Amino acid sequence: MSKLDGKVAVVTGGNQGIGKGIARALAKEGANLVLTARTAGKLESAADEIRAEGVEAVAAPADVTDESQVQAVFAKTMERFGRVDVLVNNAAAFDGGRIDELSLSAWDWAMAVNLRGPFLCTRAAFRIMKAQGGGRIINIGSISAQRVRPNSAPYSTSKFGITGLTHATALDGRDYGIVCSCLHPGNTLVERREESGVPTDDEPMMTVDELAQAAVTMATLPLHVNMLEAIVLPVGQLYVGRG
Repeated sequence: MSKLDGKVAVVTGGNQGIGKGIARALAKEGANLVLTARTAGKLESAADEIRAEGVEAVAAPADVTDESQVQAVFAKTMERFGRVDVLVNNAAAFDGGRIDELSLSAWDWAMAVNLRGPFLCTRAAFRIMKAQGGGRIINIGSISAQRVRPNSAPYSTSKFGITGLTHATALDGRDYGIVCSCLHPGNTLVERREESGVPTDDEPMMTVDELAQAAVTMATLPLHVNMLEAIVLPVGQLYVGRG
């Protein structure tokens, strides 16, 4: 019997990259999946891959910055499965530049996707988990939440915010069996890196599947135990003082 048999997980940004990798890893442990992202075509393809693991997978296209669309995703999840055991807040946007050259729209976009979205999804999942007696929320942060790179103010600031949201959710959920954790990835070889044409051998990289193992560890802990934060990165990656 797999560790997540009969459980239901919602993964945002589940159509590619880290989100799809985590969804696939959760499926291998028996979880049924609800995947959400803005791109419907990629999302359905990802759901097909997940179904190949022998579990149910629902594609629920949505913009996580839109309150009504987030509500619709969780309503669809409850209609199909009647519960939410795990939420993975993975959807993210990167924008950057030197502070004096940043546009307000670039700042607002990163904040909307990287903080407003996780808040809206967390709030919806929290309400369901509270009623059912517990659950687990995993926020995908970044090592940029602790060591910033140059020209990364919107992204890095939002990821620092994810740490605060994690701690606040963990505290608010403690009396209801709701656990919240934050996974901070280092360099991960996702599709956009490969498709960009930028060399991927200039810095050490780990695979999506290697990172996903940490998410599975978080997701399969008993609800009286929490791995509050974890940093996962290639051994050779610059980290301390890297900025």
